[in-house]
Amino acid sequence: MSLADRIPIGVSSGQIFPDGKVDMEQVRSLAVRAEELGYDSLWTQEQVFGNVPCIEPLSLLTYLSGITTKVRLGVSVLVLPLHNPVRLAKIVSSVDQLTEGRLELGLGIGGAPAIYPKLNLTADRRVRRFVEGLDVMRALWTEDAPTYDGELYKLAGDPMQPKPAQQGGPPVWFGARHSDALRRAVRHADGWMGAGSSTSEAFKEGVVTVRQHLEDEKRDPATFRISKRVYIAVDNDEARGERRLREWFGQYYGNPDNATKVGVWGTPEHCAEQLEELVDAGAEHLLLNMAFDLPEQIEALAEMTGLKR
Repeated sequence: MSLADRIPIGVSSGQIFPDGKVDMEQVRSLAVRAEELGYDSLWTQEQVFGNVPCIEPLSLLTYLSGITTKVRLGVSVLVLPLHNPVRLAKIVSSVDQLTEGRLELGLGIGGAPAIYPKLNLTADRRVRRFVEGLDVMRALWTEDAPTYDGELYKLAGDPMQPKPAQQGGPPVWFGARHSDALRRAVRHADGWMGAGSSTSEAFKEGVVTVRQHLEDEKRDPATFRISKRVYIAVDNDEARGERRLREWFGQYYGNPDNATKVGVWGTPEHCAEQLEELVDAGAEHLLLNMAFDLPEQIEALAEMTGLKR
């Protein structure tokens, strides 16, 4: 049985341009081809500052919705405490309508407090702002006269329209690592996505923790999905695959060594084996993040996973 027969498989959208030039024709052709090949979803991520061009994620998903009809469209993740939740609720509602109910919303607290002063924000009480922010958004998505009385945020019945196309709002994924954050995911989210910057071993440990929290919270595991973002490079020359993945990590994240720690590269057989291990460990969805040669990689990944028959 192929990977594609076992679980849904998503792929990155090509929103990042390591050579410094935005190529929207490549983005368009990748999206069209991803849908033709049967990928479950196309994904973006958020980066505000950086030397490598990275299109704002929700804007790009709106563009992608106009050139696709079936593929799910996701962001993994928005750092929620960096956003005003009322404004974000309005944007997300609009994007969900524009995508005709295909939006998947990933949220996280983020691990870089230094960014907050750059946006005229403070990094204090990030957890409280995160939890209340999600509560505020859900109230705005579901109530005709939304009210909320939190420590940090208040709603006084002012209506917001339109509501999202998906009743109750889009599925919410949390990106998290710490046990406390995984417990929050089980309590408040529809799923957890293991970060691409985490190792396979860390993901396996996270699955065990999530399952324990599901049991503790008496939540049906069928109502909570588990995914993993995987930075991957299919290349029959394994040394070249690793080198190019390291180059990409060095450009985008400033840390080439992390590619060796968390990336998957090599022959189709070798890559498939490592992905199978993640599925065996509990992944119910995979987000395969391509780094270079995107038109070739999307075909190689489809063939390797069994999407391309």
